[in-house]
Amino acid sequence: MRRLGLFFCGIFILNIATVHADEGMWLLSLLGKNYEQMKKQGFKLTPEDIYNVNQGCLKDAVVGLGHDGNPFRHFCTGELVSNEGLFTTNHHCGFSMIQSHSTVENDYLRDGFWAMSKEEELPNEGITATILVRMEDVTSRILSALNDNMSEKERNKIIDSLSKIITQEATRETIYNAQVADMFAKNQFFMLVYIIYKDVRLVGAPPSSMGKFGGDTDNWEWPRHTADFSMFRIYTDKNGNPAPYSKENIPLKPKHFFPVSAKGMQDGDFAMIMGFPGTTQRFLTSYGLDETMNITNQLRYDIRTVKINVLRKEMATDQKIRIQYASKYASCSNYWKYSLQQNKALKNLNTMAVKQEIERNYQQWANQQSNPKYKEALNNIKEGYEKRAKNRASILYLSEGILSGPEMLYFAFEQANNISDFFQLEDRDSITDMRAQLYKEWDEFYKDFDPEVERKLLANMLDYTYKNMNKDACPDFFISVLEKKFKGDAAKYADFLMSKSVFTSKEKLQEVLNNTKNWNKLLDKDPAFVAGLSAFKQYRELYLASRAYNEIIASGERYFVSGLLQMNKDKNFAPDANSTIRLTYGNVHEYEPKDGVTYHYYTTLAGVMQKEDPNSSEFYVPAKLKELYQKKDYGNYADANGDLPVCFITNNDITGGNSGSPVLDAQGNLIGLAFDGNSEAMSGDIDFEENMQRCINLDVRYMLFIIDKFAGAQNLIKEMKIVE
Repeated sequence: MRRLGLFFCGIFILNIATVHADEGMWLLSLLGKNYEQMKKQGFKLTPEDIYNVNQGCLKDAVVGLGHDGNPFRHFCTGELVSNEGLFTTNHHCGFSMIQSHSTVENDYLRDGFWAMSKEEELPNEGITATILVRMEDVTSRILSALNDNMSEKERNKIIDSLSKIITQEATRETIYNAQVADMFAKNQFFMLVYIIYKDVRLVGAPPSSMGKFGGDTDNWEWPRHTADFSMFRIYTDKNGNPAPYSKENIPLKPKHFFPVSAKGMQDGDFAMIMGFPGTTQRFLTSYGLDETMNITNQLRYDIRTVKINVLRKEMATDQKIRIQYASKYASCSNYWKYSLQQNKALKNLNTMAVKQEIERNYQQWANQQSNPKYKEALNNIKEGYEKRAKNRASILYLSEGILSGPEMLYFAFEQANNISDFFQLEDRDSITDMRAQLYKEWDEFYKDFDPEVERKLLANMLDYTYKNMNKDACPDFFISVLEKKFKGDAAKYADFLMSKSVFTSKEKLQEVLNNTKNWNKLLDKDPAFVAGLSAFKQYRELYLASRAYNEIIASGERYFVSGLLQMNKDKNFAPDANSTIRLTYGNVHEYEPKDGVTYHYYTTLAGVMQKEDPNSSEFYVPAKLKELYQKKDYGNYADANGDLPVCFITNNDITGGNSGSPVLDAQGNLIGLAFDGNSEAMSGDIDFEENMQRCINLDVRYMLFIIDKFAGAQNLIKEMKIVE
């Protein structure tokens, strides 16, 4: 959106560089609009090579990773690299799966994991792998049923109803799933039809010392030296259709997979990325920006700092605790640092002024329109944000500090409801089935739960939240229990809760399930349930109270975005990311983050050794990697200088969800795996900065070297088509 702001200002800047970043996460079916520009930047294929519903194409090798509960909400992306369903993604994308299989005896986080045969591959229940089949513009069908006199609630009800009909029509008597996704603030709608696979198995991963090399220190920073990859395989039933895990399942035979290029790249080479980017807010107003910076980012960073400090200290004391909380820590810390770095970038790039200039020009246009709703849009947006500000802050304290800070309170609320449902059952088979399901859920929860760590999280998170959140919005238990009974001493309250609650162990919960007479009394008085219920009720109350303000904002944004599109009819806009598959294109390119500093476009294994710090878990280098480095035993993966490339940067437009996405050359060969953005342009989700935006990628030559020379997994090397 930065270039839009400059256009409005009437400022035209001559950029003497030969390589330009292209803002936009483009819909695959509309790439014809971008084709000429893509060719100018070096693209050698056609739009049909990327998206084609009649024959195999590049889209068929791109995998969206999700969960059974919401497979359309992709947390990462992967890419197929063999004709047997083998795909790669980031190490941090597979981290929770690697962690779930790790034990003190088999510490795959510490030591890595490599299946030397398909029989050794490990299943991952609940993980889904999604591939796009086709997409269709259904805008006219939906907008024809709407009018300007409807409220947002009425509009959404009709949109949801029509979307259900459209997706049912598209998937009836097929093996497919479909969704209708809105674009441009519900001014446009696309149906996306997917095939969703449910048997995804872990194949390989380097040790975390390599896959997470640099840890929090290097996160969102360039230069990077991280082997951020892991490998999985999709399995199907004997007919090639999606099926739950079974020993009888066979590897997927994909319509397309990516050849892996060991040729390397040069500064200026074309690069495109296909994936499932999560969320961008390029049309966010200055009022939304103010909330993002001063409420969302600031509070998320402040509250998570408390949690991170507890987890760091506890994880350093014990291997078992480190394994139990590794995935939880990674999930917490990623957007903890993101929030900090995004605020810095937004301030440094003066994004607020850019947004305000766009709004001034929009208002001039809107004042000339016959429809008064265009004129009122910005005022409505402003009003909505102002009225929900206090609630927004309180909701963040409740969610980050109580419901997802410590684990036990929301778990107690959730499981108490499940136990209540259990005791309403009368059918013996249903009782047996639900008991087994509850036992399974508890096994999963307590496998990665340590009571002493939870006690410290409760003490620290509740203390910070109690002392800092708006007292008018506090949950009842803060006043009735923490304040009145414990004089505000969260540590004493945590001791009490952990000593009295049945939710501290699986065994205590099983006793409740066997207590048919007093189960209700046990739960009603349980301090963890009381706190969890109190916090959830307050969260829900604040959320419902904010709904009217959210609708005001949504209505205003719909007219605001519609107006911007009308004002710039000749500009090719990309809709904001929303976890649907997109393509971005650009080039391999160095950059200058500040005066007197130039960052080269790639790093090598020498940089890993330069960063080595045996006293830091973030910069530990395995002995075998050092041995290979000292011998320069790089196989066929060294560059022309004899160095082993590790990572490289491009100016592609990416965001969260793109993690693990394939980075492809002009011929559609895999040259890298996207895994991060650079801190100087963390504003990019809100305001794309074309001169600074960089995507940080793993060089596939480093990946191949690790698989081949470090792990000795020749079975995987032979399975891939390597282009040299």
